[in-house]
Amino acid sequence: MPGKAAGAAGGEGDTVAAPAAAGSGTDPSGPLLDDLMPWSVRPLRTGRAWVTSPDTASLRARWERLVRADGEERERLFAPTRARTQHSAVAALPGRPGATGRFARESGPCPEPVRVLHGPFDEQWLLPDHRLIDVARPELWRVADAGQLFLVEHGRVPHDPGPPVSVTTLLPDGHSPAGRPGRVRPLHRRPGGLEPNLAPGLLSALRARYGDGVSADAVAAWILAAARPSPAGCVVPLPADAARWAEGVGLGRELLRLQLRGARGAERPRLPGGQRPYVRAAVGPDPTPLVYDAGERVLHLGAGRIAPVPAGAWEFRVSGVRVLELWCERRAAACGAAGAGDAGLDAVRARGWLQEWTSELLELISLLALLAELRPRQEALAGALAAEPGIGADELRAAGVLPVPEAARRPASVLDHREEGPDGQFALL
Repeated sequence: MPGKAAGAAGGEGDTVAAPAAAGSGTDPSGPLLDDLMPWSVRPLRTGRAWVTSPDTASLRARWERLVRADGEERERLFAPTRARTQHSAVAALPGRPGATGRFARESGPCPEPVRVLHGPFDEQWLLPDHRLIDVARPELWRVADAGQLFLVEHGRVPHDPGPPVSVTTLLPDGHSPAGRPGRVRPLHRRPGGLEPNLAPGLLSALRARYGDGVSADAVAAWILAAARPSPAGCVVPLPADAARWAEGVGLGRELLRLQLRGARGAERPRLPGGQRPYVRAAVGPDPTPLVYDAGERVLHLGAGRIAPVPAGAWEFRVSGVRVLELWCERRAAACGAAGAGDAGLDAVRARGWLQEWTSELLELISLLALLAELRPRQEALAGALAAEPGIGADELRAAGVLPVPEAARRPASVLDHREEGPDGQFALL
């Protein structure tokens, strides 16, 4: 059956729905994620697609072509916007070495690309130069370290069975495949895993109900297992029963382990023997057309064949879009021949399908298949939560958790972090 996604990849617009009012608690089935994790950040907005790529070689080649160009050609390749031109005065990205002089004078080597999450489950590369990114969200870069987890709340699509929230250790750009941007919620407000991004008093209230073992990581696991979308925002039911909480946290930890994909000492996603996908025929330079044969459980990428590919992996969707299909289509575009309209840096791309993409594809298939296998347990948990009494807004207000202070919705001040400002100036934030 030919693979066509249910929705097209959207742009990186900055318009998102405003968070619900502090302490709203309007949904009777549970509080909003926006009240439990009050500090959230909008998606990154690069302003120019050529600063991201599935491979690093293309990014380096684009940089070299840009800095070697002169005059009008360099201006055209840069693709200026209202937010960024070659003459914009811009500070360095927090925690990243890099030049801060006007890009019009840049002639140095390419900065080392960094791994980022480009939308759900798509690990790509980014040129970490603030002069090239319209809205880089420096507050996210300040807290991105080995101890951080980012929960990404996906844009809501009515009747979509996909997960409303995913998690990563990589810096997420928050891109939504359906063009409905969500929010990025760091688990910690400060570097080093300090100060959980939870409503003040929430941990104490949950420990009083469920026991002293409740931690910020446990809350994140519960959110992964129990969160559900609603028109008012992502809802996170909280059970009255400690055993139900422990059940959901256990399920959430399995979801977390899979989505970390080997980070923080976790095992990489791996299906049991006999179910693991293998390359039955190598993917050639042209990975199109993309076709999934449900009967044979084979994914065809041009002349290439990957099998077995479980239907759960192929049908796994976020915001109404098949994750696996979109991932493959992006790589096909990234190694396609330049067309007549591709005259900018976007035309600098890989000359064919890369071997590293095959390894990444096999892992992604395993990850999505394993997540799909856990879906029935999530549905059973949702049914149990709907049938049982839970912790409502009144109890959270009585515990002092609601309403959430406005200060908790803003990023924490970082007083000991020296950052380079425009043209080499320094400031303490």
